[in-house]
Amino acid sequence: MSGCLAFLCLLLLHTGVWGFGLLPGKSLNHLEITEKAILNSTVQLCRALAQAEGTDFTFPASESQQSTNTTGSLITASQSVGNFQTLQLKTEVGLWKMKIVSTNSYTLKVIGQSPIDFLFDFVEASQGVFTGFDVLDTRPRSGVNGSLLVSLTGSDTATVTEVALVESSGSGEVKGVVEPQGGGNFLVWVDRIPSVEFVVRLKGQDGNATSRASLNVFQRQSPINFRSSNLTIIADSNSILVPGTPFSVPFSVMTSGIGGNVSIRATNNQRFDSTSPTSLFLETGNSVNSTVTLSAPLNTPSGTDFTLTIEAEAPGGEDTNYVVLRFSVVNKVTDFTQPVCQLLSLQSNCSNNCSLSMWELSVLVTDGAEGTGVDRVSLKQGNGSLSTSLAAGNENITLVSYRASCCSPDVELLVVDRVGNVGSCFYTPRDGSTAAISVSTKVNHPHLLCLSMVVLGLHVLTELSI
Repeated sequence: MSGCLAFLCLLLLHTGVWGFGLLPGKSLNHLEITEKAILNSTVQLCRALAQAEGTDFTFPASESQQSTNTTGSLITASQSVGNFQTLQLKTEVGLWKMKIVSTNSYTLKVIGQSPIDFLFDFVEASQGVFTGFDVLDTRPRSGVNGSLLVSLTGSDTATVTEVALVESSGSGEVKGVVEPQGGGNFLVWVDRIPSVEFVVRLKGQDGNATSRASLNVFQRQSPINFRSSNLTIIADSNSILVPGTPFSVPFSVMTSGIGGNVSIRATNNQRFDSTSPTSLFLETGNSVNSTVTLSAPLNTPSGTDFTLTIEAEAPGGEDTNYVVLRFSVVNKVTDFTQPVCQLLSLQSNCSNNCSLSMWELSVLVTDGAEGTGVDRVSLKQGNGSLSTSLAAGNENITLVSYRASCCSPDVELLVVDRVGNVGSCFYTPRDGSTAAISVSTKVNHPHLLCLSMVVLGLHVLTELSI
């Protein structure tokens, strides 16, 4: 295997259990713990490593087998692809050991399948009215204390005994203080966030087991690497964007690393027009304030959500950070009047035999000079055919035509404008009448109601001094 970097992977499918970084070329014993739920085991290894220097697997029943032997008590299937050989191992429960003898550097990674897994977020103490923790939508800051909120899944009795931030290259690790929060959640405090890439390692035990012999201990590791940053971005997202109105988002950037010109990029997923500085000059330890200004088109629907991402890149591109903000678009409600109907014509040719005659009408529906426009017209009552069209040169006027059998002599139109104001218009050809009755049924402003409830809630909390 001269001049070759050998890779060896033990794959236990799906959930990451443990992984080693680049290991020195010498004989090592790797002892790992798995638990009852592990299903199938697959070993993928560099065939040249196995053939030239030998690899063996020892499982709980004290059975051993060389990986170069493609059949035996532990290997149930074998397949070779290129320089890699895949060995299907039989299911074994208990403590297992892999022995590798090599003079070359190699990487060992162990992956497993189990119902027990974990989720986590980096969090910070909430600065709002309510106490608690907010998820960080940015990279954690290097070299300072931090906290994580960890959730166990797949078991109601499992508990966390240790959480550590482990450097991806090297042996450094920072162990945290674990505080149970109930419901499978754990708050973890660490006194330092590593300044290099790291993974999150979790150890715990399943309460269903009563002894170590029952394999109650488990270990998990995040499948991806994380990186902290010397750049800190703080921005305010407690605002609502109004279409057609410039919207300012203040933010500040600070560095605890090397100062200089920091590149700034601001993007949003709705592609609204935005302006922001392209760079800011930072001095170590000092923050600089700036602003991103956005503008949404006037026709942006109320209730549209969008995200704004502000990125900062240190001189030379050696360090980056970002913050993700979420906003909602809410149109100002100035239209409180329902649409109205104006009868243009009503023609009736009804006789004693209603099935042999028809009647029809034409109606003009408007939302007023200050209205937002007619959104839709539908039948609330009537079995005839309804058609609508916009008036030429004026999109705020809708022309409505209705035609029905004289056996269906009544019609009620439901008219709604673009902010939810609702009205109804009733017509009938009975007794040759051409008069129309137009009735307002309700005015509905869901976004205004939502905002009013928020304001009322904050008022009550203020009165109670919460």
